[in-house]
Amino acid sequence: MMTCIIIEDQPPAQRILQRFIRDIGTLELKGTYPDATAAIDQLKAESIDLVFLDIHLPKISGIEFLKILTNRPSIILTTAFSEYAVESYELNVVDYLLKPFSFERFVQAVSKVQEQSTDNKKVADRAKVDGEVFIKSGYDHIKVVIPDIHYIKSDADYTEIHLNDKKHISSEPLRFWADYLDSNQFIRIHKSFIVNTSKIEKISGNRIQLVSGEALPLGRAYKEQFSKKFLN
Repeated sequence: MMTCIIIEDQPPAQRILQRFIRDIGTLELKGTYPDATAAIDQLKAESIDLVFLDIHLPKISGIEFLKILTNRPSIILTTAFSEYAVESYELNVVDYLLKPFSFERFVQAVSKVQEQSTDNKKVADRAKVDGEVFIKSGYDHIKVVIPDIHYIKSDADYTEIHLNDKKHISSEPLRFWADYLDSNQFIRIHKSFIVNTSKIEKISGNRIQLVSGEALPLGRAYKEQFSKKFLN
């Protein structure tokens, strides 16, 4: 059973989601919050699989919350406004529920999360042997030596795995790699980048210089966590 929380400021919408969660039978609701900042402590204290996140919220919008949230769960956005759909998918949300939505549409969105979780587990179980992983790239599965990875870049619905002298396209989203790779060696430095810390040559302000000569952005939302972990 997957755990979930609701971040929604309107009581009627809260009640609909709560009822749908009860009715689907495969979700365990851990909390309902009227704004995103109220949910931060629970997300830090407990592993949550799925967040139902409204976009228009007090204090901080759902979109802005996504941009600063690190090691985030799967996200299903809920909103009455369709104009945010493109931006939301750029932030790797699983689905976008346009209010008012039916129970059938709700089930469809949750099923996407469950399918994605199963696919991710299959990739991890299938391939992680002695520092190697087979990544799914189109119809192929390509062996990658994990220590050879310099960085991983998110690009819309896929990721680029950059190695010593080549790159591969993976169909897995960036959040899969954030969960899968060793967090003592690989860390998210930007909403679009994970870096192998052993490949870092120097840090200059908000730029990370790699031994390959490439420079990656160090996002403001990730800088504090990066500094605490690696610059003490």
